[in-house]
Amino acid sequence: MADTRIRSRFELTGRVAVVTGSSKGIGEAMARGLAEFGARVVISSRNQESIDAVAAAYRADGLDATAIACHVGDPDDRRRLIEQTVATYGRLDILINNAATNPYFGPVEGLPPDAYQKTLDINLTAALELSNLALPHLRKSGTGSVIHISSIEGLHANPNFAAYNISKAGIIMLGKSQAREWASDNVRVNVICPGLVKTKLSRALWENDQLAKQFTNMIPLNRMASPDEIAGLAVWLASDAASYVTGGTFVADGGMLG
Repeated sequence: MADTRIRSRFELTGRVAVVTGSSKGIGEAMARGLAEFGARVVISSRNQESIDAVAAAYRADGLDATAIACHVGDPDDRRRLIEQTVATYGRLDILINNAATNPYFGPVEGLPPDAYQKTLDINLTAALELSNLALPHLRKSGTGSVIHISSIEGLHANPNFAAYNISKAGIIMLGKSQAREWASDNVRVNVICPGLVKTKLSRALWENDQLAKQFTNMIPLNRMASPDEIAGLAVWLASDAASYVTGGTFVADGGMLG
């Protein structure tokens, strides 16, 4: 039999993963990727019906999935998500902070304070608090992995996205700070920065033909990504194949930032 010592490092069998915002889009694709490599996956978003449907579809494909509703902006929901995961599976090895919002698209001088605060609460504070809640369990795992989903908007500023840009820049530094502090516990923390991916969150861009053309013309691959094209990075970062990788920021943008 051929030696599979490298391939086997991508296997996630026996590990438990929580993916927020995983009823659709990038979150759903990453959760499926983890499950296909053997992880037991908790599908989570605000809407129970939506996550039940995703979990049922996974189980129909022979994958192990559980649906736990969570509004990441609610402290009680965050606590319940982690507690119910551990009660169900007895452990937690992987946390992917993917849930995000962008309630305001417009000039920075018109940014409403409530929209700014909501964006930071969902995109940044929730990731910090969920990571802290998960940390004791990730320490016990011995192979704990936190993956934050940022954006290329956290690395360069596009007009009309100020609050989103700020929140996504913040989550990059959050990941670097956690990686520094948690490495001694063998808990790795990394950040993925997708470019333009065809999801509900980016609809304001791709539904506008002029904006979509403007953005795709700046992308060397000359197209938007599908959510599945981000999933491989998450599988790698969650697995032992990336066991020496922490504090990293990984861009998947079709070459846009060069």
